[in-house]
Amino acid sequence: EIIAKFGQLDILFNNAGIAAIAPAEDMTLEHWQKTMDVNLTGTFLVAQAAGRLMIKRKQGSIINMASMSAHIINVPQKVADYHAAKAGVIGLTRCLAAEWAPYNVRVNVISPGYHKTEMNMQWKEAHPGWIERIPMGRLAEMEELQGLVLFLASDASTYTTGSEVITDGGYTLW
Repeated sequence: EIIAKFGQLDILFNNAGIAAIAPAEDMTLEHWQKTMDVNLTGTFLVAQAAGRLMIKRKQGSIINMASMSAHIINVPQKVADYHAAKAGVIGLTRCLAAEWAPYNVRVNVISPGYHKTEMNMQWKEAHPGWIERIPMGRLAEMEELQGLVLFLASDASTYTTGSEVITDGGYTLW
């Protein structure tokens, strides 16, 4: 549809994620696989499709969404599947960046902390504990990612590939 309407694909913002709390010892294979399918496999398949088009044009920017959860262990929620999938997104991003750099296709990843997303708002009882660990003392607004996404999508970042930007209000400083 994008090619039919615009003639080319310049930017992919690859932003998908699900999480459901389950202790690792009780997590079913189906639960694990669904998280991997959406968070990691879906990211790969969409990047692959976009990458094929961008490689032909020798130009493009792919921005994947991971999570600070690739670097820390969230508490109190138990989401081993989410942690593993989002760490995989970072590894995938770095590999694609290296493979596609010769084609002028940039691939970067954003790892946000606790933002006011629909997913995070379902765990309101955990918010006080999260906020206590965030040096900036609050959850982020979704709009606070816009500037970073625009930078990575724009010509202002033409020499940036394989990079990860963690936007977590300082959570991972500890």
